[in-house]
Amino acid sequence: MNVDEVALEIFYALYYIFPAYCANGAPVLFGGGKPIDMYRKFRDGKPIFGPHKTVRGFTSGLVIGTFVGWIQETYGLSVGLPQGSIILGFALSLGALLGDLFGSFIKRRMNLEPGAHLPLSDQLDFVLAALLFSLPVQPPSLMHAVIIVVLTAPIHYMVNIMAYLLKLKKTPW
Repeated sequence: MNVDEVALEIFYALYYIFPAYCANGAPVLFGGGKPIDMYRKFRDGKPIFGPHKTVRGFTSGLVIGTFVGWIQETYGLSVGLPQGSIILGFALSLGALLGDLFGSFIKRRMNLEPGAHLPLSDQLDFVLAALLFSLPVQPPSLMHAVIIVVLTAPIHYMVNIMAYLLKLKKTPW
């Protein structure tokens, strides 16, 4: 593979996972309100997910990610990109949001406060679940899956630092 082919494969991998990235970021902009767990505790007496995981954040993530899938489906081929799908966008978004909830559930069990940093989990829980949920719809190639997993952590860090600098987030992670 030459450099141009590698760059194209990286672009296609990121294009594939883009609905999940958007779904994961949407709650930062549109979240807030009632927590998904409605302040209930798990059997260990700790919050199930915590106050940062909200119904509005989850819903906005699902809507935004699915919308991105629809845009990819509707306009992707017309500009020479691989065809996405609204169903794939939904699956990737749902997986990303549930993966993030799972990460929060684990963090609460570890006595980490909402917003606390848990390296790798914060960057990979959402993307691994998104890839898992995409399998029955349109699985990525193995190469694209590897590219996605390898690049997500640094991309996630950069986006979070930008959101922090723009005062959209209270922490840079």
